[in-house]
Amino acid sequence: QEVLLKVKLQSGEVPADYPGCTSPPEKEESEEQQRQEEEEDQTTCSPSSPQEVVVTPSPSSSSSSSSKQSLLLRLFESKLFDVSMAISYMYKSKEPGVQAYLGNRLFGFPDDQVDFFLPQLLHMYVHMDPDLGDALQPYLVHRCGASVSFCLLSAWLLAACCSDSSLSAHRRSRGARLRKLILAPPLGHGPPAPDPGPSGPSGPSGPRSHQRSKSDTTAAGERPYEEAERVRPQRDFLRALVSIGRRLARLPSKEQRSARLSAELRLLNLSLPGRVWLPTAARPHHVVRLPPRQAVVLNSKDKAPYLLYVEVLDCEDLQTSALPLRIPETRLHHAHSAEELAPAGLGNLSAVVNYDDDDEAWATDDLGQLRVEGGSSDDLTSQFSVDSGTENAEPVYIAAGDIRRRLSESLALPPSSFRRDPEDPSALALKEPWAEKVRRIRESSPYGSLPTWRLLSVIVKCGDDLRQELVASQVLTQLQSIWALERVPLWVKPYKILVMSSDSGMIEPLVNAVSLHQVKKQSQLSLLDYFLQEHGSSSSEGFLSAQRNFVYSCAAYSLLCYLLQVKDRHNGNILLDSEGHLIHIDFGFILSSSPRNLGFETSAFKLTAEFVDVMGGALGDMFVYYKVLLLQGLLAARKHMDKILNIVEIMQQGSPLPCLQGPGSLRGLKERFLLSLTEEQLQLQVERMVEASLRSVTTRLYDGFQYLTNGIM
Repeated sequence: QEVLLKVKLQSGEVPADYPGCTSPPEKEESEEQQRQEEEEDQTTCSPSSPQEVVVTPSPSSSSSSSSKQSLLLRLFESKLFDVSMAISYMYKSKEPGVQAYLGNRLFGFPDDQVDFFLPQLLHMYVHMDPDLGDALQPYLVHRCGASVSFCLLSAWLLAACCSDSSLSAHRRSRGARLRKLILAPPLGHGPPAPDPGPSGPSGPSGPRSHQRSKSDTTAAGERPYEEAERVRPQRDFLRALVSIGRRLARLPSKEQRSARLSAELRLLNLSLPGRVWLPTAARPHHVVRLPPRQAVVLNSKDKAPYLLYVEVLDCEDLQTSALPLRIPETRLHHAHSAEELAPAGLGNLSAVVNYDDDDEAWATDDLGQLRVEGGSSDDLTSQFSVDSGTENAEPVYIAAGDIRRRLSESLALPPSSFRRDPEDPSALALKEPWAEKVRRIRESSPYGSLPTWRLLSVIVKCGDDLRQELVASQVLTQLQSIWALERVPLWVKPYKILVMSSDSGMIEPLVNAVSLHQVKKQSQLSLLDYFLQEHGSSSSEGFLSAQRNFVYSCAAYSLLCYLLQVKDRHNGNILLDSEGHLIHIDFGFILSSSPRNLGFETSAFKLTAEFVDVMGGALGDMFVYYKVLLLQGLLAARKHMDKILNIVEIMQQGSPLPCLQGPGSLRGLKERFLLSLTEEQLQLQVERMVEASLRSVTTRLYDGFQYLTNGIM
């Protein structure tokens, strides 16, 4: 309907069946009625009014122009108009009035819906005309003033965007100005959102007022530097985590990296708890501890991404809730309830020098010069300072059970069929069931007895531009919502991506999942035999459930790989979870890019004989069902393809990302929806793609190449 409406809007027609749009004036209407309607359409408003979408035509303009503008306003006020359509029209419209109206409409959408398109909004702000930037700025500044998380996400994306060498100086300075404005706005700054007026957008509780008083933004006498203190602790904390990854990459062996990682985290723990949090988590919380022995370095030939486990305490509000008191490691049983945790005397994390160079943030190579202000000597006690011998110091007693538990934590193998592998230290940690890991870490944590305690995890990456991963994740999330809307039982697992710069960021890990490479290396079994070992005989309920999950997920990711042309599909980039789902990760090569630009993987998606064996063989019912799901999923995606194309098209504007270079990437994506084929023809095309992928020589050769060069099975 949306595509049809666009065509009819351009031709001056009105779709009679479109909700929210009235029928065009009948020919029998009097000329006086038509003249009155045209005068209403030509009414102009102040720049902040939503009616600005109706631009006064010049005297030479025809009445059809006014009619089109009126229809556009009706579309914007219809019930089907959502944030995706708003951003699409904002991108395509060249009228400042339309852009200003749509920028104002953003206030009426739920925050989480707008947050999904934050990369597109900031990309348009930097790369498109200043009128669009002026339309977006009130919303961006308002949201940044109201939310520290939104402010930091925007600042990091702007920093990544402005670091592109191909960006002009004018556009770079525009992005830099906005970044400075949202990070450290001057006293009393923060322009109020335009008054939406009586017919403007409203939230669930009616029209909102966006005027922020002086008391809401800064206290009397505050300076811009003090305003930045609200974001400084979190920026410093995440910079420290990235800096650790950069230092780990300089070490030659995985053993050295693992030992260094544990030592770095012990040092970092000296400044916790703090008013810091994991941006990949949904609920508000304060980070209280990073278990040093639980973090693991992931497989990478040249870089050192690492998996970090984080202990947090849930809170009501990140900025106003009192920080918990630091509990030294040697006093495991001294706090048993939340009532014993008074507000922390330890100074907040902003006491650490804020270096502009990420490599200098928080910790230094000599480990031990971290500067913390405002804390007592007891606050800074670590597990290494128990026998300090200081006179008049309060004796510390450690129960024998605590010692045994800590030794068990560091030495004992968690329940798992995997073995310790010095070349792949993450395999055993990832194989351990998440519930068991949470129980084990909670028992050994000084904060574990508190009711608001939770365990989170995050992957810290350095040396990779995650903006491409972010685009793929957005497409995956859109496909997930499309398939749910169309009731197609395909299964995918989107994960959160945090872009911190053009070469660093964080990724939400997938729990209870290991790579196919780790499965094959550790078990020395075929994929089908591994399924039988993990889930029972082929006729058991456990196996049949896992097999269905495998089919649902394999079909979904096959479509994603086909549409986005995902490459580098070796077995280290494909996971298998404990319920049988197949999950693709690492979307560093999509659309027009491939490893070393060779374009070697030519199949539509990765489908091996082992995958088919798990589905019951080429003649089995589940393999037939797999092909049915491919057809249903492609038909559903084709029906809503504009939602996917908009994500890619906006990010293509002036983008330096290899996957978006040239017009061919977007054109190829459109062509892969196969709009010219009937449903019967599409079914035959799906059959051909499955057959070609299953027999692909390049898939087998690429797997062999990865085994010979990187040891990936």
